[in-house]
Amino acid sequence: MRLDAHASTDPGPVRDNNEDALFVDADAGLFAVADGMGGHASGEVASQIAVDTIRDILESDGDPDETRLERATAQPGEAVRERIRYAMNQASLRIRRAAQQNPVHAGMGTTLAVLLIDGPVAHYGHVGDSRIYHYRDGQLTRLTRDHTVVQQEVDAGRLTPELARLVPHKNILTQSVGYHGPVEPDTATRPIQPGDLFLLCSDGLTDPFDDATLADTLRRLPADEDLAAELVRHAIAAGSEDNVTVVIVRVLG
Repeated sequence: MRLDAHASTDPGPVRDNNEDALFVDADAGLFAVADGMGGHASGEVASQIAVDTIRDILESDGDPDETRLERATAQPGEAVRERIRYAMNQASLRIRRAAQQNPVHAGMGTTLAVLLIDGPVAHYGHVGDSRIYHYRDGQLTRLTRDHTVVQQEVDAGRLTPELARLVPHKNILTQSVGYHGPVEPDTATRPIQPGDLFLLCSDGLTDPFDDATLADTLRRLPADEDLAAELVRHAIAAGSEDNVTVVIVRVLG
């Protein structure tokens, strides 16, 4: 599949620095978004380590230590997803090492969303509340489920999705890369076709938009090279106070 990708990031109207990081390599079919956290600029350190680690591992030859799967019986898709899980845990390890080496970065961590397109399929994984969406024929599907306390409350039926958007602790994470140590990323694989669009984003985009509003915005905007920047602009205009990062990947054929 031929891919076309564009990205945009902005610190937003409130913060002085941008703790988000992104990686885009359309030739390799590899894309990532990370939203860092931690004081003294540590968030941007953690997010950059995360996307650099994803690049280093997923664009290199396989490491014999990277899988717990029985190689003779592993299905191709599961082997790729295992590599994604391994890369995310290596990112967590590198972030923790960096924090140990420099106490000013103690406690830093990051979300991480990864998309790897390989031929007719897309593999993806995430930790935290940065999201991946799939847009096809005017329909938007969220592929990830936030690793947050509020999402757990929604899953348990104690909060509605509408109320969950309003609670003050909605961004408290149950998993993050680095801060929480070893992670259990959610991973999956889905078939793709020409015309598909994938959206990776930090929560700066989704804080002011529910999924229905985001889908409507995508329907109204042209799917061209300015789409990522336009989505960032719309999020800030709608009241986002966080860093906003968007990666758009289009499947051309």
